Amino acid sequence: MVTDNTKLTPLLPNRHPQHDLFICDVADAVLKDVMQHMEHPFYSLSKKPETMVKRYTNGDQWLEITPSVKGLATIYDKDILIYCISQIMAKLKRGEEVSPRVRINSRELLVFTNRGTSGREYLSLIDALDRLEGTRIRTNIMTGDEEQIDGFGLIDASSIRRKQGLDGRLLWCEVKLSDWVFNAIRNEEVLTLHRDYFRLRKPIERRVYELARKHCGQQKVWRISLGKLLLKTGSQSPEKRFRQMIRQLVSHDHLPDYAVSFDEKADMVVFTNRGTMMPGPLFEVDTVLLKPETYKEARNAAPGWDIHRLEREWRDWMMEPPQSPDRAFVGFCCKWFERRGRP
Repeated sequence: MVTDNTKLTPLLPNRHPQHDLFICDVADAVLKDVMQHMEHPFYSLSKKPETMVKRYTNGDQWLEITPSVKGLATIYDKDILIYCISQIMAKLKRGEEVSPRVRINSRELLVFTNRGTSGREYLSLIDALDRLEGTRIRTNIMTGDEEQIDGFGLIDASSIRRKQGLDGRLLWCEVKLSDWVFNAIRNEEVLTLHRDYFRLRKPIERRVYELARKHCGQQKVWRISLGKLLLKTGSQSPEKRFRQMIRQLVSHDHLPDYAVSFDEKADMVVFTNRGTMMPGPLFEVDTVLLKPETYKEARNAAPGWDIHRLEREWRDWMMEPPQSPDRAFVGFCCKWFERRGRP
């Protein structure tokens, strides 16, 4: 009997299993991603260039994404930002000075993101930087009866150093993160990603994992309707095709951190926490207890918001247990309300 050895496994191979032996600063950096990037569909899930303006609405709020002539930044281009965010967070943890300008060693980036290190991979980084720099985002922020409209990019500028000639070896890149991205990092509005995120083969699988990481977090279970999940992914796939993809996720059970099941009758997708997330602060924050009176103060700080939802957001946001949890939570609610106003 002949076996088919060409059949793809659900996850990409781990191309650099020993990379931490020679790239210590990369190995020590926990994968981090800005939470807003994980919540909204900023990135293209298509391998073909997308040049159409995208607009998403959610109640009174809207988000508009304008690509450059080279196309919308893709979810694979986002690997560069994840690398930068991870490096900055590692420096903050060590008490070092940080800047929105990040120097990227090209080989380290490719190893960090589980890519090959051929010449083609280096050239793809240049295209990715062009798309990241060219993609512009405009959104409104509702505060009371006022509307504020902000526009920004994912990165403000990039610089590339390479050997002379078009085919010259890429030496290093430098990017300047936008103020929006850099401020989110400084405020520690980030979440940890599983390293197998870079082993997911399909763009839609990465996007589904991001949403599960953001919404399920440390909770045991998160349920969402299939239609709403499709909307949140930003995928252009028809619902029938998306339903097939979810069934494949259920069948292979290869999504990092979360098992996926599908309630066919209710048309609901259910994510169950595997308990595989990195030990340490992410679990310690769940043991922090708040005083009963703190919830009253928090409600006054963020009127109209579900205080238990804000508590989940706060616990996901924390990097480590604070010295004064009650004061920290009330402060978090104050900032939340300042940025978002009433729900």
